[in-house]
Amino acid sequence: MALLPEVKKDYGRIKNYVNGEWVESTSSKDLDIENPSTGGIIGKVPMSTADETKAAIEAAQDAWLSWRETPPITRARIFFKLKELIEANFEDVARIMVQEQGKTIDEARGETRRTIENVEVAAGIPSLMMGYNLEDGAAQGIDEDAVISPLGVFGVIAPFNFPAMIPYWFWPYAVASGNTYIVKSSSQVPLTQWYLFSLIDKAGFPPGVINLVNGSRDVSDTMMDHPHMKGISFVGSTPVARYIYKKCGENGKRVQAQGGAKNSLVVMPDAVLNRTVSNMLASFYGCAGQRCLAGSNLVAIGDVAEPLIEKFVEASKRIRMGYGLDENTNMGPVVSAKAKEKVIGYIDGAEADGAKILIDGRGAKVPGYEKGHFVGPTVIDGVTPDMKIAQEEIFGPVVSYLRMDSLDDAIDFIHKNPFGNAASIYTQSGRHARDFRYKVQAGNIGINIGIVAAMAYFPFAGYKDSFFGDLHGQGRDAISFFTDRKVVITRWF
Repeated sequence: MALLPEVKKDYGRIKNYVNGEWVESTSSKDLDIENPSTGGIIGKVPMSTADETKAAIEAAQDAWLSWRETPPITRARIFFKLKELIEANFEDVARIMVQEQGKTIDEARGETRRTIENVEVAAGIPSLMMGYNLEDGAAQGIDEDAVISPLGVFGVIAPFNFPAMIPYWFWPYAVASGNTYIVKSSSQVPLTQWYLFSLIDKAGFPPGVINLVNGSRDVSDTMMDHPHMKGISFVGSTPVARYIYKKCGENGKRVQAQGGAKNSLVVMPDAVLNRTVSNMLASFYGCAGQRCLAGSNLVAIGDVAEPLIEKFVEASKRIRMGYGLDENTNMGPVVSAKAKEKVIGYIDGAEADGAKILIDGRGAKVPGYEKGHFVGPTVIDGVTPDMKIAQEEIFGPVVSYLRMDSLDDAIDFIHKNPFGNAASIYTQSGRHARDFRYKVQAGNIGINIGIVAAMAYFPFAGYKDSFFGDLHGQGRDAISFFTDRKVVITRWF
């Protein structure tokens, strides 16, 4: 298969965006940006220094007061312009994302649309920031008001799996509500944000309001240590989320840290199997399983087990792997050779524990892309709740199949897992659906839905080891995180 046309073959060494200007990093250390489908190097990203990070924070601090004084409706108009720019360059955003992350073009377009939706919601800031008041609230002639006010400089430490969308869970709400911002994109996938910042540059934000600093842990630690930073948003693994939560707490900063997941999809005997299986495929195999909402454990209740596994295996065999720029590709590679090794290690471990590999993705090959990091759809039967593969986050296209006698057994299994990101049930019973949504301790619940992805005007939730903090990204939760209530009590003589 010939290589498909791309936006570019080589993006060179990308720059930071600080105080309204593109700035070359002075760091002597760069990392290669790899196309995970081809194994080719498509650019370099600098590991910016602590001093460069501090300069971006200082620029954001200097810009804050005048930006805060900008009327919300004026701030909103810039977001309308940014929406227009992303819409006009929609396909380029999606194609760059495919190149550096590996997802399919359809998945990348979906992510780009979700990115735009967060811009749209943030543009409603004049309504979202309204406070509340009460005449004679304290006593006769004494009125009380709660004014919602921005706090200063915030930042995001972003993951590799959604290069466009996840920073947009946070920064549009922060900036629209009158704060300034630092984006630190993942050093594995920095190109998408770098390109989006070229559109931000055209949208008309004043210098210093929104900044991009490329790099790794040095950048993150500098952000968390700096006295001007008011809070940090993070999405990634649970161990790193714990570290960020602790460090931000020690430094007196607000923090929202989204961690890992181990999501179970429960299928009841009354589920509509054909619709159920087609819906679940995207949950388990979408983005090659590299998302915190991905299905991982498939739990069959009672006598649905045999017909379900038969249909699911048959459907899984039809998944077409390939380079995501091919419109016919259903699933791309995992992000790196290291990620592939980790996923294969989990499959090896399940086999050693006595589970049965019904579909084995370990030897997956895609003609023309032999250097790509492909792991094929994998279905493992005979998994028991005590197995490592049923308990730990894999982040790959691996389905652990468990058989249980009752819904209560499934709920008990979900509760014993330390993660609480998402869980879904497939059923036609309102009673079973209500019991599930009422009892399950997870932040995102699906009823006949395998990917429980909240729209931009709802929070992206999470319980237990899947989230550290109390206010989530997106919607009103985000506005509350980036602002505080100032209570004003007034009496006139």
